[in-house]
Amino acid sequence: MSRIRIVGGAWRSRLIDVSTVKGLRPTPDRVRETLFNWLCQELDGKACLDLFAGSGALGFEAASRGAGKVTMVEQDAVAFAALQHNAKTLQAACVQLVRGDALKFARSAGPSWDVVFLDPPYRAGWVDKLAPLLPDLLTEDGVVYVEAEYEIENIERLTRVKHGRAGQVYYSLFARA
Repeated sequence: MSRIRIVGGAWRSRLIDVSTVKGLRPTPDRVRETLFNWLCQELDGKACLDLFAGSGALGFEAASRGAGKVTMVEQDAVAFAALQHNAKTLQAACVQLVRGDALKFARSAGPSWDVVFLDPPYRAGWVDKLAPLLPDLLTEDGVVYVEAEYEIENIERLTRVKHGRAGQVYYSLFARA
């Protein structure tokens, strides 16, 4: 078990536990800082969906910055248990945890999300599988953040508005076209 810190908001500098699950890569501090600068820091009242919650770094960061609702989906039992522990420790009332398959959840979720975080396991084709569903998850002004091991320039019916790279991590923010 390792720990990472929340970089901003009400829980700034608080540490959360990260389970040792194969392939789990918490979004680095620097990348999270950049992402939330892109999102204008505060997420007051926004609804956020983290489809591959993993460590919970993105979802807990969003909750710390005022999101009204954060739904984190995670299939792995060990990672899910760590998410439950962290949500309880932080007393994260706005966080809803769902143990299940991200693709199934996305197919049934509907267009109610202001921010969708997509940081799936690498080399499993998840971005390609989920890309057609992403625009249908968003509110009118919603955005999708994608993190991958390669640069993603296009997602059908969405426009890339920001992008960056940190080491071997490529990250982009998409909005409606």
